[in-house]
Amino acid sequence: MKKICFFNSSDFWGGGEKLHLENAKAFRTKGYDVTIAAHPDSELWARAKDEGFQTFAITIGSTSFLNVFKLLNIKSYFQKEKIDTVIFTTSQDLKTASIAAHWAKCSKIVYLRGLATPIKNSIINRYCMKTACTHLIANSQETKRTMLQNLSAHIPKEKIAVIYHGIDHRLLEKDGPKLPEITSEEGTILLGNAGRLTLQKGQQHLITIAEKLKAQNVQFKLYVAGTGELYDELQASIISKNLQEEVILLGFVADMEAFMRSIDIFLLTSSWEGFGFVIVEAMAKSKPVIAFDITSNPEIITDGKTGLLAQHSDANDFAAKTLEVIQNTTLRNQLGSQARQSVIDRFLITERITELEEYLLSGKTLRSI
Repeated sequence: MKKICFFNSSDFWGGGEKLHLENAKAFRTKGYDVTIAAHPDSELWARAKDEGFQTFAITIGSTSFLNVFKLLNIKSYFQKEKIDTVIFTTSQDLKTASIAAHWAKCSKIVYLRGLATPIKNSIINRYCMKTACTHLIANSQETKRTMLQNLSAHIPKEKIAVIYHGIDHRLLEKDGPKLPEITSEEGTILLGNAGRLTLQKGQQHLITIAEKLKAQNVQFKLYVAGTGELYDELQASIISKNLQEEVILLGFVADMEAFMRSIDIFLLTSSWEGFGFVIVEAMAKSKPVIAFDITSNPEIITDGKTGLLAQHSDANDFAAKTLEVIQNTTLRNQLGSQARQSVIDRFLITERITELEEYLLSGKTLRSI
């Protein structure tokens, strides 16, 4: 394993794209020759350029795996650059990159899956995952479970490794600038949420939670970082509930470190998560996290120790747990301190990259089935 291509065709910036860039930087630090294949109009492309990576422009759609000319172009790039390892995360990249890499005879073709949703038992998915790919890696036990939900007859569970994501140790630093958009008065608790504004991320629950906190005369502000198709709907709901002073939609926030430094408690209302990277980011800054008790959240949050888990989709329970942490300063500080220590113990990128590297070098592959 000498030259690695991180392959991500998404044109938006999210947790998977951030992970790709962080992993690329970590492998480069270990001495590997690393390239990044990305959409030329994406944030990942721009940041990869800024970091000095060699880049390869790709535009991939859901049916690109049927385009022989596109596949041959990608295959040619892999061969020309002598790339022996290709790592990708999205479903559309699985179909396209794995086939091109298989044709190019890359020795390691790695599907690093981050979505905790079932995979269709289709001919193309079976071919890509069992024949083209050499390694299947899930970012949580929950993601592994959903990968096998429809494919357990074709892929033995022991052939899917589970390797958690990690963060840079520098994110543990508490000192640094805060986000100027986040302001408060003395006695006001600052709540935060971050993610794409979509149904999956569940920000509609935040409106209900804010209503209940306001009804309890809690002095708070809830800042939501992110953009997405639900922006207008959420903003209209905020206005209709007369929560303009309490709930603020920030839009895209580039500096998530500053965002996390600025808040007191982080709320994650997602209906599912493959791996809640944003949870770890909050925990690294000693912020207690409240989330629903679903999918991979319990793998990251130890309920009552590093955060609190609310009953799934129960905004009343979520609001009650949020109120408990707001009113109990000792609990808030204790949860935050233990959350940070959990990141140190389990989620630092240096250890997780070493684990990934050792697995890829171990000789264990799907093709040994």
